[in-house]
Amino acid sequence: MIRKRADFLAANRGKRFVTSSFVLLAHRRRADHAIPADTIRHGITVTKKIGNAVARNRMKRRFRALLAQTLPGLGIAGVDHIMIGRKADTETDFATMKADLEKGLRYLAKKLD
Repeated sequence: MIRKRADFLAANRGKRFVTSSFVLLAHRRRADHAIPADTIRHGITVTKKIGNAVARNRMKRRFRALLAQTLPGLGIAGVDHIMIGRKADTETDFATMKADLEKGLRYLAKKLD
């Protein structure tokens, strides 16, 4: 799990995939980074623009569940994955978000190679 601001800022310079409910960032770590090159890391950002604490925490729980299900199979080794929540009029159902995340990971895998 990514927690340091510097890692989030570095990921912001990477490739991005935008959907209606989230933005997915992917940034390949430098070769001299302290984390091993075969590690898949992820981070989540949900700002106060999304809503109150209940709404933000619900979105973070959904993102964590999505990443836990999807990253082991489609995650890119040596890459930091960041999910940034986007405000939507209605909450997107879980299956649609999972399909969007899988599509985004495939897209970013092509872009990073």
